[in-house]
Amino acid sequence: MKPSHIIETLKTLIEIRQPVFVWGAPGVGKSQVIAQVARQEALELVDVRAVLLDPVDLRGLPRIDDNNRACWCPPEFLPTGGKGILFLDELNAAPPLVQAACYQLVLDRQLGEYRLPDGWSIVAAGNRETDRAVTHRMPSALANRFVHLNFKVDDTEWLAWAQDVGIAAEVSAFIRFRPNLLHAFDPQKDDKAFPTPRSWEFVSRIMNRQAKVIPDLELIAGVVGEGAAAEFCGFLRIYHDLPDPQVLIDNPETAEVPEDPATLYAVCELLAEKTDSENLHGIMTYARRLPPEFSVLLVRDAARANSAIIDTPDFNDWAIAHADVLI
Repeated sequence: MKPSHIIETLKTLIEIRQPVFVWGAPGVGKSQVIAQVARQEALELVDVRAVLLDPVDLRGLPRIDDNNRACWCPPEFLPTGGKGILFLDELNAAPPLVQAACYQLVLDRQLGEYRLPDGWSIVAAGNRETDRAVTHRMPSALANRFVHLNFKVDDTEWLAWAQDVGIAAEVSAFIRFRPNLLHAFDPQKDDKAFPTPRSWEFVSRIMNRQAKVIPDLELIAGVVGEGAAAEFCGFLRIYHDLPDPQVLIDNPETAEVPEDPATLYAVCELLAEKTDSENLHGIMTYARRLPPEFSVLLVRDAARANSAIIDTPDFNDWAIAHADVLI
């Protein structure tokens, strides 16, 4: 499932209090998607790393009550009221005895004397056994207590998210040019670093720190692997040699239109970032000179960054001229 589909499915399952397990390769953003659902639904999120627990940790410690009988003190991280998501992250990385301790909590919403409040839902996540991550085979009795969703990386949705959260423009432009490198994980290889949505976010932090500077190849290789790093640093040389976007905006009818696809992706990313009501006419004029697929890319990203342009005459004229592409 794409992230957007998982988000909508999670909302449905959370509403009916159905336990759900999200499976996916390392670094694809499983935890972020679950946190996003919690924010959108105004739910508290309790993140429990099952791999750090011992079997007795879930039930808590015994004590003697006023009647001289033994009772259990549940751990502080288990909720006692309100509404939220109890997120059992890396559940299948936990030892089998810890997973077994979750049986009653997942199915019956209780552990001994403790009961999960009615406003809470259980969501778990973990890496797949085929990804060579630290995992233990999930007992069938526990697996049968979940609805299982498989997380699929989608470059279009990641790029929309990247624009919303301020991922470096260089990184977004590169992923548009080489979408297959957004997530290129081969469990058969022994690579310590490889491209994932999470590792490209790390690269973005480096780029935001070293603006207008091509970073050290070995540094980027330590984040996304040697192959992806070599391509990215090569792309940056094109990106940083681009003309000043203001020149394109000021001279939209005569400014050069690049022929190289990598350069066109970079130009579209730069112009989309700068679009506002004052320079819209120049950008739309330049967009009409681009190959249709790049013209749509530029205007779509500009509209996502500044939705007000959709109600302008320049946008309407462009949409009419590109109606055959937009259908």
